[in-house]
Amino acid sequence: MVIEVKKQKKTDFQLAIKGEMTIYTALEQKQALYKHLLSVKTLQIDLGGVTEIDSAGIQLLMFLKQEAESRQIKLSLIEHSHPVVEAFELLNLSHHFGDPIMISAEWKSS
Repeated sequence: MVIEVKKQKKTDFQLAIKGEMTIYTALEQKQALYKHLLSVKTLQIDLGGVTEIDSAGIQLLMFLKQEAESRQIKLSLIEHSHPVVEAFELLNLSHHFGDPIMISAEWKSS
């Protein structure tokens, strides 16, 4: 699990998550991502490198969205990976997050 800062301006950040977002990484990711909510006005999270996501990863994203809204921070999820899109579709969460999801022509239906 890697969280890298892709872009940083004074109060605007873009972070990229690479690897798993599972029960095994959720606590570490929560701590790493939450600290950014304390100092930004805009936060984009690039999910393009997420290789696996389970309910703990989904709960973490929902927690971040809720915290961002309560702090009046604009949170956007971008570049959703195939596993993220599948999880959002399975749980009917695409509208909950409200971010556009691009479907790659290279993805094959399972």
